[in-house]
Amino acid sequence: MRLIVMFDLPTLSASDRRNYRQFRKHLLQDGFLMMQESIYTCILIDRQAANLLEKKISLYAPQKGLIQTMIVTEKQYTAINYISGASNNNINDKFERLTVI
Repeated sequence: MRLIVMFDLPTLSASDRRNYRQFRKHLLQDGFLMMQESIYTCILIDRQAANLLEKKISLYAPQKGLIQTMIVTEKQYTAINYISGASNNNINDKFERLTVI
């Protein structure tokens, strides 16, 4: 499974910029990788893990702005079409890197 987080947060004031940086930092600490600016993805083992991570994100999400999540299967994720640019072949963004203990 993939959990995709898309956000549009205000950065007008110093506190808004701080909230933006803190939110992004939390996403990176939770294992998210940046797909594009303000779009992050994380590989998870199943829907239950994705739901738990969504709840965790809601705890540290800033109140201002728009934050959306979407859970997709790995098959759906790999069906992304690239109209412009190329696929990133980073091993960190592959399901094979997921280790289940």
